[in-house]
Amino acid sequence: MKTNIIYLEETDSTNRYLKDISLDASDDITVVWTTYQTAGKGQGGHKWESERGKNLLFSVLLHPVNVPVRKQFILSMAIALSIKNALTKYTSDLSVKWPNDIYWQNKKICGILIENSISSAGFKDCILGPGIDVNQKFFYSDAPNPVSLYQILNKETDIRQLLDSVIENLTIYLESIYSGEYMNVREEYLASLYRRDGLYSYRDMDGEFRAYIKDVTDNGYLVLQNTEGIAKKYAFKEVEYLINK
Repeated sequence: MKTNIIYLEETDSTNRYLKDISLDASDDITVVWTTYQTAGKGQGGHKWESERGKNLLFSVLLHPVNVPVRKQFILSMAIALSIKNALTKYTSDLSVKWPNDIYWQNKKICGILIENSISSAGFKDCILGPGIDVNQKFFYSDAPNPVSLYQILNKETDIRQLLDSVIENLTIYLESIYSGEYMNVREEYLASLYRRDGLYSYRDMDGEFRAYIKDVTDNGYLVLQNTEGIAKKYAFKEVEYLINK
């Protein structure tokens, strides 16, 4: 795949930058990365705390025109697995917290903002926007459970090498997806899920309950089965993980 990687010393948002610049249409993958964003966002509009020069903030533009819209969540699976696999070179105890956060034990090391462009003809563009906590020593926001590689390893990590590893992994997953081979990606994603096995506590609009993960559907719904054997599907933000329970 033809990949174009652009480095910015600073930008407001790598996702926004990709939307606004003119790009070579022949590039299969365009990556914009930086170590400082002035207006970085997470899922649901949350602000992403990141100390200047310490973390890996990047966005990846894809043109997945052969991916059916109903299966667009496969791209979320691919980027989450790519980051998890890249981080596995440095540490263990990593998992994917549905839909696409990367966790080390019970702490969040990466979040991903995904923005899809869909027309009447189908899938047009997809922007994957991860933020990985790499060399930050301290966090000051009210985020409940951030962690960085530095806090895990007690040493700094080369940010560019980490980026290259993520893109290398992503290219492999995309080659499978573009060939229509979704099953292996999906099975690896399910096996990598945070709290994949066992009963845990969650909260939805009806209150707290105990359940285990039964499935994640092709369009990204989380399926939980409670202690009474009742399964229910949840969209993003419809259910909360109770991390300390």
